[in-house]
Amino acid sequence: MKNSALGALSVSRIGLGAMTMAGTYTTGGSTDDDESIRTIHRAIDLGVTHIDTAEVYGPFHSEKVVGRAIKGRRDQVVVATKFGLLSHTEGRGLIDSSPANVRAAVEGSLKRLGTDHIDLYYQHRVDPNTPIEDTVGALAELVAEGKVLHIGLSEASPSTIRRAHAVHPLAALQTEYSLWTRDPETEILPLLRELGIGLVPYSPLGHGLLTGQIRTVDDFADDDWRKTNPRFTAENFQRNLRIVDEVRAIGAETGASPAQTALAWLLTRGNDVAPIPGTKRVGRVEENTAADSIELSTAQIDRLDRLTPAAGARHDDANMASIDG
Repeated sequence: MKNSALGALSVSRIGLGAMTMAGTYTTGGSTDDDESIRTIHRAIDLGVTHIDTAEVYGPFHSEKVVGRAIKGRRDQVVVATKFGLLSHTEGRGLIDSSPANVRAAVEGSLKRLGTDHIDLYYQHRVDPNTPIEDTVGALAELVAEGKVLHIGLSEASPSTIRRAHAVHPLAALQTEYSLWTRDPETEILPLLRELGIGLVPYSPLGHGLLTGQIRTVDDFADDDWRKTNPRFTAENFQRNLRIVDEVRAIGAETGASPAQTALAWLLTRGNDVAPIPGTKRVGRVEENTAADSIELSTAQIDRLDRLTPAAGARHDDANMASIDG
């Protein structure tokens, strides 16, 4: 598989997101650790080197699964994880990126992942109560100690990115980016390229919609959070299905599935873009990684570029409130 550059860090241009391995689409989501581990092993066999997780997934469960899966194969993977949505210090709220919490969080992640260093360590959400300079200063200390090799931010605004990068170079920014979430193209992506920071798109398949497998939200469990996502509700959902239908039609021209077509389009965005489609199924990781070999024509890319934007906000009000503005 070809590689992408996240700052000075080289990763497979298609990675693997491990969020769903903790059953995080539903409040009581099911898990199958053995299948998740087989999925990670299969991804590595197919050339995936970039495995992304976070302490809050589970919480802690996803990191433990990833740790079990990479045991004996640690030198084959770039391990990324995230901190900041759990507080390990007293007297703090949910979002906590204080230096003390950063220190506590990294020790837990290192233990669960079964490693002595984290290749890419992200702040999961910007903490409004802690100056970003203080958080990145603590991360810089971890880099100096060898516990972290590269650092990143998730869902940070342009001004926060600049301030953070001035303290210590950032390797990557993680945010939602896909055929139905083009927001980063306006300000974020140009800024990242100015500063030499890579982009890691999460939910590159639109929370599953761009796989073409979802035709009705009635199939979701009652506690599946997508039922409250504006893009999956009422008229918005029906409008967004038309995007899927066009992606499917373009994919049919090259023998690609909708998911492969959506990922192949992302791969045309540049060699500093490295999406992390999430799955806990071997079959799905095989489908996703096959997008690496799909070549879209100029005309097909143009048609995908001109797709109607997705209807509805990308998160509900509560989740949007946690995103740095």
